Amino acid sequence: MANVGFIGLGNMGGPMAANLVKGGHQVNVFDLAEAALQAAKDAGCRVASSANEAAHGVDFVITMLPADKHVESVYLGDNGLIHELPSSTLVIDCSTISAETARKVGQALAAENISFIDAPVSGGVGGAKAGTLTFICGGETAAVERARYVLQHMGKNIFRAGDTGAGQVAKICNNMLLSVLMVGTSEALQLGIAHGLDPKVLSEIMSKSSGSNWTLDVYNPCPGVMDNVPSSNGYQGGFLVDLMSKDLGLAQQAALASGAATPMGGLTHNLYRSWSQLGHGREDFSSIFNFVKANKK
Repeated sequence: MANVGFIGLGNMGGPMAANLVKGGHQVNVFDLAEAALQAAKDAGCRVASSANEAAHGVDFVITMLPADKHVESVYLGDNGLIHELPSSTLVIDCSTISAETARKVGQALAAENISFIDAPVSGGVGGAKAGTLTFICGGETAAVERARYVLQHMGKNIFRAGDTGAGQVAKICNNMLLSVLMVGTSEALQLGIAHGLDPKVLSEIMSKSSGSNWTLDVYNPCPGVMDNVPSSNGYQGGFLVDLMSKDLGLAQQAALASGAATPMGGLTHNLYRSWSQLGHGREDFSSIFNFVKANKK
């Protein structure tokens, strides 16, 4: 059993913390949302009054936060954890942020002899609840191996992509591809529907053909085709359009910095930004299906 401080209990973080409890660990949690704290308490977590209290006396600190500024504030702010954590603590940041921020936080903690890995996840809310996430880690090999002790209770795949920041780079590459596949799948289904095809039948045909992909087979964006996915729940309960747009923005920043060509990623980023600006930012990213709906004359 390990003592774990878990900070950030959103759609992903809450189920992840609950799975750590199921794995036999003692978990102290903190979030700004009272409802999230109550849900974590009901799952067996100990509720703390601050991030610092949640991280006091633990073996591992895990953060699952929205963006760069939140991660920097929690670790490097005036009351940041860097001022309180002992060198025996392993910090695991599961947020999806820029590789630059991950390196900045990791280097600052390393200067205090505190081990750090960036470990963004893939698998969505369903994977978080089921404990089947994929962790994409960046950091020293020994730190990643140590992290497996707790990560294994939240996921089924744990990869080391490289040094600190590499986890973030691999994650944005994955999410860029995911978003492109989602848009392409949505366009194909909408084209079929516009010509009178049954989307269930068309999905089955493409699933058994060369168009098969994860968004079609596991996370179908067309309502009614598949049970237990956001598209059949009013596009609620999944990975938000706004978060996908944020991740695509990170991918475009990384492409600009390296000179990599990402024309499909850039176009998809614009589509998700436009969809968000139309008021759909809080819907699941598969709702892009409705953005590419045929406009019959």
